Amino acid sequence: MRSLDEGQAVQKFQLLEDRKWSHINERRPMMANPLRGEVVRLYKNLLYLGREYPKGADYFRDRLKTAFMKNKDVTDPEKIKKLIDRGEFVIKELEALYYLRKYRAMKQRYYEEPKH
Repeated sequence: MRSLDEGQAVQKFQLLEDRKWSHINERRPMMANPLRGEVVRLYKNLLYLGREYPKGADYFRDRLKTAFMKNKDVTDPEKIKKLIDRGEFVIKELEALYYLRKYRAMKQRYYEEPKH
């Protein structure tokens, strides 16, 4: 049996590791966008908030998916940041909508209308 010198052993190990993890590299591009995590977080937050949307969760989910898929090919970091900012604005608007709905329900439940 032939022994490997240190350089050959390292090369063989690297080759085995490359084969071991090659299926992962096939699914993902080599350079992932650093804003990807923010986009995923935004999508999840919007999806969570959409559960209480007045027209229904399914309606909201479909609209949300359409909006994100429309912009899936955007690669410019500045444009992505603007889209993320717009998504954060939508989150604030949804929260305001929900607070207003909650306030109206509480007001209707606990305060009587003045009788003239």
